[in-house]
Amino acid sequence: MRTAVLGLALATTLFTTSVSAADLLPTGQTQSLSNASDASGDSWKNVATQTITAGDVSFAYRELGKQNGGTPVVFLVHLAAVLDNWDPRIMDGIAAKHHVIAFDNRGIGASSGSPSNSIEQMADDAVTFIKAMGFKQVDLLGFSMGGMIAQEIVLKEPQLVRKMILAGTGPAGGEGISSVAGVTFYDMLRGFLTSQDAKQFLFFTRTPQGIDAGKVFLERLKERSENRDKDISVSAFLAQLKALRNWGHKKTADLSVVKQPVLVVNGDADRMVPTLNTYDLARRLPNSTLIIYPDAGHGGIFQFHADFVPSAIEFLGR
Repeated sequence: MRTAVLGLALATTLFTTSVSAADLLPTGQTQSLSNASDASGDSWKNVATQTITAGDVSFAYRELGKQNGGTPVVFLVHLAAVLDNWDPRIMDGIAAKHHVIAFDNRGIGASSGSPSNSIEQMADDAVTFIKAMGFKQVDLLGFSMGGMIAQEIVLKEPQLVRKMILAGTGPAGGEGISSVAGVTFYDMLRGFLTSQDAKQFLFFTRTPQGIDAGKVFLERLKERSENRDKDISVSAFLAQLKALRNWGHKKTADLSVVKQPVLVVNGDADRMVPTLNTYDLARRLPNSTLIIYPDAGHGGIFQFHADFVPSAIEFLGR
């Protein structure tokens, strides 16, 4: 019963609607679209989804800006998200100057395998993907749970990371992180009862500015109408919630050993990962720069994408 109700709530509130290529294309055209080359003119709404196999996992990924060269920027996504949950304005904006890659971790979206139920294992899987891609060093952009994965990566494989951008996240054991499930279920219920996407409540403030920002963000997520990713399964979502709960109870790591430059970003009213964790994270990282956006919640980088993108590009280019 619990799983059935959760599945209904997930399907109607937490995720954007997926539209398969088969529903939109004449027979025989799906293959040519999925095999499209990474040519100039590609954007997040039409770039091909590719796969690479590492060990027993086939990872689904998309990349843009490969022609820019330089250190690749690997994006690590939030709770319950797949490739289509990345804001096209951020992906296209950063890809204008950098080589960017986003992927589905094991058992998420179109990637194969069983989903990981620990942040540490998610970090190991991300490292497996990065090395399978042939990258010797990368920049990491981690949002929310992705920012936690990024922290684990830099502690496990410091030589692999040049710079990090950590948004809407906090350190292990941070205040309120173990309670993400409660906040998420509450806002999923609010979304279900009001026929809205739960991200309107989870990511944005309830002020007029925040509500408007949420609406336009959710519309941007629908810009890709063909060859969309698979939604996360209920079992994978529950595994991620377990990982977040355990990571929230974990002893805080010694982040003073992280010497890489880090840009730490959030809104001033984050309910999912309370903003005080952002300040705490910036204090713990010896080479950090902090940005806090006003009247913004967990999705501050989406609400203020017009400021965040040039700030990220400037940081990565230093």
